[in-house]
Order: sequence, then structure tokens, then C-alpha cells
Amino acid sequence: MDVLSVILLAVGLAMDCFAVSIAQGLAAETKDNRRPQPVLMGALFGLFQGGMPLIGYFAGVAFSVFFKTYAPWIALVLLLFIGGKMIWEGIGKEEKDMQKADWSVTHLLVLAVATSIDALATGVIFIPHPQVVWTAVSVIGITSLVFSLIGYLIGKYIGKRFKVNVTLIGGLILVAIGLKIWIEGVCL
Repeated sequence: MDVLSVILLAVGLAMDCFAVSIAQGLAAETKDNRRPQPVLMGALFGLFQGGMPLIGYFAGVAFSVFFKTYAPWIALVLLLFIGGKMIWEGIGKEEKDMQKADWSVTHLLVLAVATSIDALATGVIFIPHPQVVWTAVSVIGITSLVFSLIGYLIGKYIGKRFKVNVTLIGGLILVAIGLKIWIEGVCL
């Protein structure tokens, strides 16, 4: 496996983090810029995106059938639950309450796990290439961190300029990501 393949894989895996980070940025309050939450979010996303392929690699071929079978379902359920909750809240919220992102560590951990479950299954592709595992997981983690921070800033920029129901949009994004992971894992 060459360096370009690792970089392309890292960018592909970072896209879910990027989309979720945009949703968090859309819902961020002005004071969030002075807090470490966006950096914590990026760090958690990077840690989980980099760590999941490593777990998948060590789990190896013996468990690859399990991961290929159940990972899309787990991601779908988690993201439908979180996204559905956000949609429900977005429909019923007053305009003044719509601009609040959930920065709790629990919420960020659930998002990090949910967006990185598909990365778990990619770990088995490194079995024939053990020499690149540590480099690959490092590149994947750093790429996800950077894309998360960029996504947050894009969402923050857009959210300040337009009056939108960000909770509803964020929920729709999470549901779409869950469906994408499920379709790729089950139907394709």
C-alpha cells in the first residue's frame, strides 16, 4: 500500500467527521470560540478515526465477517437516534434556542464512535501490509482532526451569516451519514 492510497483512505474516512463538524459549527455559539470544545471534538474524532482501523487490523480476518455484518447497523442505529433526536428538537424549538450545540463529552464521544465505526472495518485492509499500519492510523487520525476543525469553522462561518434551523439541519446530516454508512455496508 503506497502513501497516496493511505492519504486517499484518510480523506475518505474523514468526510463523516467533516460533515458532523459542520453541523456542530452551525449550532455553535459565539462564546464557543474561546472554549476548547471544537478542539476536543476534533481530537476525539481523530483519535477514534485513527484507532478504529488499528482495532480492525488487530481483530484480523477472524472477526472481519462480524464487522462487515454489524458495523453498518450499529452506525445506522446510533446516528438515526442522535439525528432523529436533533430533528425532533429542531422542529419544536424556538428560534432563540436553535443556535446551541451540544458540547458535552458524552455527546462528542457518541459522535466520534458513530462516525468512526466504518473505519473499524477498514483495518482489515492493512493485514497484507503490516509495515504501514502505524503510519496509516497516524495519517487517518491527523486528517480527521484537521477536517473536523475545518468543518467546524465552515459551519460556524455559515451559521453566523444565515438564519437557519441548525438543529434540524444537523439532525438531517447525521441521519444521512447513518444511511450512507448502512447502504455502503449492507447494500453495496
